[in-house]
Amino acid sequence: MQSTPRKILQAILYEAGGVLFVAPALALTYDQGLVYSTQLSLVISAVALAWNILFNGLFERWERRQYHRHRSWRRRLLHSLGFEGGLTLILTPVIGAWLSISLWLALITNLGVVCVFLFLFAGFSMGV
Repeated sequence: MQSTPRKILQAILYEAGGVLFVAPALALTYDQGLVYSTQLSLVISAVALAWNILFNGLFERWERRQYHRHRSWRRRLLHSLGFEGGLTLILTPVIGAWLSISLWLALITNLGVVCVFLFLFAGFSMGV
């Protein structure tokens, strides 16, 4: 387990990096201005930070009650699917309303944002 200040710093830096990549991509994809897309990216990041704190707190509380506390690949998979799945459920309507697009297109957009984080930041989150 990491210390709380370290978790907070890591999450903030991770989200700040995301804004730098996601905002221009949204601006180009939806022909919106960079300011408008940056505002959406900041909202996405704020929601992700809040969800990160809530979900990880609940997950770690559940984990402390388990007989085996080791994070096996199954537990890590459960954690990542729960986090990303919950975040997708929260953010899809936000993205749809912000960009005035259908929920289906908002879901596709949200999955694109997830892919940015998975591929661009995988090395950073693994300590590379």
